[in-house]
Amino acid sequence: MTGLDFSREFRLTKAEDYQYVFANAQRFGNHNFTLLVRKNDLGHARLGLAIAKKSVKLAVDRNRIKRLIRENFRHEIAELPPIDIIAMCRRGAVELPSHEISAQLDTQWRYIRRKIQG
Repeated sequence: MTGLDFSREFRLTKAEDYQYVFANAQRFGNHNFTLLVRKNDLGHARLGLAIAKKSVKLAVDRNRIKRLIRENFRHEIAELPPIDIIAMCRRGAVELPSHEISAQLDTQWRYIRRKIQG
């Protein structure tokens, strides 16, 4: 794994995967993003997205945010511990420029690594 791919094995794809994380997750985040995190036994991190229409009305904005989260995660896969992550956002995230979204996510990945890996 180079850390630069985002194949199916790095995604939460089934409802059971999402339920597993929602059932007993650690919550990380800031005023724009919430990341629900739970350890897994797979040896690598996986990402799921839950960007609600209630928070981000326009599809073009939801897609932009999801694209930025995926891209940011793709660069962090190799550094993250074996965890499942569900990323959600709040209303204010849609107004942020792309570089600010990336910067906020970078900060969250560092914080998660510190907390999970000890």
